Amino acid sequence: MDTDKIKIYGARVRVDSMAKVAEIETAEKDKMRKKVQKIIAHGINCFVNRQLIYNFPEELFADSGILAIEHADFDGIERLALVTGGEIASTFDNPESVKLGHCKLIEEIMIGEDKLIHFSGVEMGQACTIVLRGASFHVLDEAERSLHDALCVLSQTVQDSRVILGGGWPEMLMAKQVDELARRTPGKKSLAIDAFAHALRAIPTIIADNAGLDSADLVAQLRADHEEEDTKTGIDVITGAVGNMEKLGIFESFKVKQAVLLSATEAAEMILRVDEIISCAPRKREDRM
Repeated sequence: MDTDKIKIYGARVRVDSMAKVAEIETAEKDKMRKKVQKIIAHGINCFVNRQLIYNFPEELFADSGILAIEHADFDGIERLALVTGGEIASTFDNPESVKLGHCKLIEEIMIGEDKLIHFSGVEMGQACTIVLRGASFHVLDEAERSLHDALCVLSQTVQDSRVILGGGWPEMLMAKQVDELARRTPGKKSLAIDAFAHALRAIPTIIADNAGLDSADLVAQLRADHEEEDTKTGIDVITGAVGNMEKLGIFESFKVKQAVLLSATEAAEMILRVDEIISCAPRKREDRM
């Protein structure tokens, strides 16, 4: 709405009377009124603008029963257009070519001390905005990182719907098979295989430690339970004990678990391949005295 003023920014107009100033203001209002009428012709009841909306066009929108929202976030308005089924219009000359968005309710809400505009009942299915609040930036960064990881796992699960039991069940199952392979392998190779099994059992240990539980007791109990055939036991951090992961509904994405295991194995292999450290002697300083 302020594009016209941007175009003449820095221009100077010299007049010889206040009547001329009034004529300029009248011409400016007429031009703004024509632009507002073009927007009203779209048949909307809410107008979202990325830039500033001056008092006069805001009054015209209010008289026509149109809610005017200014200074909208550039990234947010693109997502808003996506979920409401509309498109961002750069010109208002052709109302028939503009696709309008729709939602059931627009309201102003308070979250803490901040005022936000909430769009609900959007046309293109379910959409939501997650607001993170915390006592410090460190807490917010950790919450954002955890949320980002969870959303990435969710997106990967949508692409590959295969899931496995969670709570450390797959690591303990793999560690059991690797232990059996280590016992059947002669020589020093068995030590490397046994170390791989120990690394796999570190995952349920970390799960218990992060939950503030006794990891030594839980992992030992979990290891004993996995000696039985077809066990589905894992760590339940809610109750602080081991339980049936299938009955508890604790699952993990197969694709994510596969990527984690392969990445960790490749990293360990790369470290083992580097058996020497090459250090460069420090450069001698030149005596410039």
